[in-house]
Amino acid sequence: MANQSRRQFLRSSALSLAALPLGMGILSKTAFAQTLPRLDPEAPSAQALNYVEEASDASDHPAFEAGERCDNCMFYTERTQGCQLFPEHSVEPGGWCQSWVAMG
Repeated sequence: MANQSRRQFLRSSALSLAALPLGMGILSKTAFAQTLPRLDPEAPSAQALNYVEEASDASDHPAFEAGERCDNCMFYTERTQGCQLFPEHSVEPGGWCQSWVAMG
């Protein structure tokens, strides 16, 4: 009986230790996501999509319509101020790019 309890303890301990790196990986990705560096409007990827930090600066772009902003685009992630089009970067909530799509 004592051997079974010890076996169960060892098995549980081994599983816990094996899961620890997985948990640390998830936590580090969450921490990383909350501190994304701001997208530089001069970056090639930003220029390719005509990204501006202030939506009103795009008023002369043919694709721009009043009211379009990063924070009401389907690609925007509010929690991290990230954009799916610019992975590993955050964007200005009041910014705009030509790939803007209304939230559905």
